[in-house]
This record gives sequence, C-alpha cells and structure tokens, in this order.
Amino acid sequence: MKIQIGIADNHRQAIADRLIKILADENVLYIKTKNAHWNVEGADYHDKRTFFDTQCKQLDNIINSIAERIRSLGQYVPATLQSYVSSTHFTEQNGERHNSQAFIAELLQDHESLILRLCEYTMNCKDDLHDVATSHFITRLLEIHQKMAWPLRSYIIE
Repeated sequence: MKIQIGIADNHRQAIADRLIKILADENVLYIKTKNAHWNVEGADYHDKRTFFDTQCKQLDNIINSIAERIRSLGQYVPATLQSYVSSTHFTEQNGERHNSQAFIAELLQDHESLILRLCEYTMNCKDDLHDVATSHFITRLLEIHQKMAWPLRSYIIE
C-alpha cells in the first residue's frame, strides 16, 4: 500500500536515514550511560548510580520514540549492534577510570555533540526534506538532551 503522509518517497528514506543515525547514537549513549551506572565507584556511588539509572530510562524512552518515528515513515528499524556501531559518531574512552567525574565528563561531551547534530538535522528535515513533523520531533529530542546535559554539567568539578 502506498504511504501518503505528505512526504515524498525519496524524502521519507532520507529522513529515515538521519533518524537511523540518531538511533545509533542514542543506543551507544544508552550503553555508555549503563556502563557508568554499573561501574561507578567512589564516595558518591549511590547518588551517581541512581542518577545514571534515571538517564538510562530517559534514553530508553528516546530510543523507542525514534524507532516508532522511523516506522511511521514506512521504513524498517535496524536493531543490531553492528548497525549501531557502524552508524554512530561516538567513540569510546579506554574505561580505566571508574569515578563519577570521568563518566560525567564523557557523557556530557557526548550529549553536547549529539545536540549539535540534532540542530543540523532539525533544519535539514524542515528546509531540505520538507518534513515539519520530523523537524519538530527532532527538536523535542534536542530539548530533552539539553535538559539531560544540564545536570551532568552541574556535577562537573573544575
């Protein structure tokens, strides 16, 4: 059945491709946050473990909403680790330090990097691909990540 949602077929694929990259980043960010949750050590262990768990739950909700948006465009959702690793723009640190400050600094950098990417995709979806709905969707993701970055930034000790 032909999908008629006001977006050209070639644009729907291009939009889905961008969402798939975001999905890969979100999944990698989720695993990195889960790593912090599982492996944080130090006097602030309980507080930071709870904090990282809260962020994991937020990321899980984001991941699900992106997958649903991709499906609403009539595309399939890649759900393999290999597809995420090949599509993400994130890298992993060596993981030798397990204190909260090291985890927080890396996660903050990732959120801020993703925020910049989301800004680019928001404008691209609206202006180039003529999809206002996905532009608004990505704007909401952008707002969520800005809000998630704020407490990370607040925890940084300089």
